[in-house]
Amino acid sequence: MKRRSFLRNSLAVGAAAGTIVGPARLRAWDRQQRNPFTMNFAPHFGMFTTHAGDDLIAQLQFMADEGFRALEDNGMRERSTRIQEQIASEMARLDMRMGVFVAHTISWREPSIASDREDAREQFVGEIRASVDVAQRVNATWMTVVPGHVDPRLSMGYQTANVVEALRRAADILEPHGLVMVLEPLNFRNHPGLFLTGIPQAFQICRAVNSPSCKILDDLYHQQIQEGNLIPNLASAWNEIAYFQIGDNPGRNEPTTGEINYLNVFKHIHDGGYRGIMGMEHGNSQPGRTGERAVIDAYRSIDPA
Repeated sequence: MKRRSFLRNSLAVGAAAGTIVGPARLRAWDRQQRNPFTMNFAPHFGMFTTHAGDDLIAQLQFMADEGFRALEDNGMRERSTRIQEQIASEMARLDMRMGVFVAHTISWREPSIASDREDAREQFVGEIRASVDVAQRVNATWMTVVPGHVDPRLSMGYQTANVVEALRRAADILEPHGLVMVLEPLNFRNHPGLFLTGIPQAFQICRAVNSPSCKILDDLYHQQIQEGNLIPNLASAWNEIAYFQIGDNPGRNEPTTGEINYLNVFKHIHDGGYRGIMGMEHGNSQPGRTGERAVIDAYRSIDPA
């Protein structure tokens, strides 16, 4: 996941960020006439700035007006308490759900919780504890966890044991609050050298942790690159998957711009009874208003009836 670009967009808060601007607000029952999406697709801040501007509250209003019922914000943990509270208040007013935010500092180069470093595990557990406050402040249930880089000095068996031990400690913190960390496998091309890469591996770890607070984030873009076989893999891991993210390949832009048959994938997910959030963690294939409208139209074309 190219989090740097997403976080750069997400953290671009203007001087007026968090303030309510723009035209008079629609009441909830008025907005419902604007054809909400069947699935809980969740855009991120920065996706519709040509239409809505830089103000975060105005962006939320635009998302809701277009039928989106959820938001995803990887950088929520880095925002001020004031901004978090303003976002949460507006989302409650708009009847929108909060998707994932990144729960901890991800080690992209150095060994992290997969290693024998107790300091890395202590830092991870401490950040999970702090993320409980963020989740409660913004009414979130799910938070993203990436175990970090491999430790080439250790066999994968020892690394897996280290990861499981750290996740059990984190689950003990999250369970009393009904919160869920979702483990995200990332592909070898964009993120070479990471410990967690595939859905079967994440499934094995979740079974070992054995907690309702430790589940899988199935990012379909990453898994198309890493292993393909999207529908059979999500079917095999179904009971451990709690969250999905979206992006087409190649390009990591909106569905219908690449090789993934999202119409069939979404139908399978919806028919299976999943009613959770689908994070739109991708870019726009075209610039400006035309590109933003193309994103919305693409989701309309593949939203299960």
